[in-house]
Amino acid sequence: MVVAIDGPAGAGKSTVARALARALGFTYLDSGAMYRSVALAGPMVDPASLDIAFDGDRVLLDGRDVTQAIRTPEVSEAASRVAANPNVREVMAAKQRELLADGDWVAEGRDIGTVVAPDAELKVFLTASPEERARRRAAELGADVQSVLAEQAIRDERDSTRAASPLRPAPDAVEVDTGGKRADEVVDEIARLVASRAS
Repeated sequence: MVVAIDGPAGAGKSTVARALARALGFTYLDSGAMYRSVALAGPMVDPASLDIAFDGDRVLLDGRDVTQAIRTPEVSEAASRVAANPNVREVMAAKQRELLADGDWVAEGRDIGTVVAPDAELKVFLTASPEERARRRAAELGADVQSVLAEQAIRDERDSTRAASPLRPAPDAVEVDTGGKRADEVVDEIARLVASRAS
């Protein structure tokens, strides 16, 4: 079974998807980490040549643990630009489909339900107000809320207007507003949806 979780930056995708995968005993696929890995590798490297793998919560790039290295603000910004490249998206989507073809997965990103796994048994689109998302992101990064809000607006615009796989909910996605909810409440809500689809 594949559970696809999409949504904008700061909506809680990673936290919720990781916890949901753990609760269900599914494997967690962080598609954003794949784009971050491409960004970290640099513009001169062919993304198709990269070996990106997941080992629990660790992200491995060509066998090297890059879990922390891909989380810097510089890599985040570069990843957003890399993700707008149609060729990179095509390569990453193919790699993601390959991973999702076997086993039970909770996959999160911006286009899992629309492009990568349109046949996923459950599609969820997480949302929250821009202010709430910026506040969470700022707390996570130890950054100023206003500057995170400004950067987020640019990123949202880029993600939702790009030609290749723009950010938007799949027609059959269940929209879940995470504003004012604890992560475990959102996880419980989605776990109930999974149970209803599995029965």
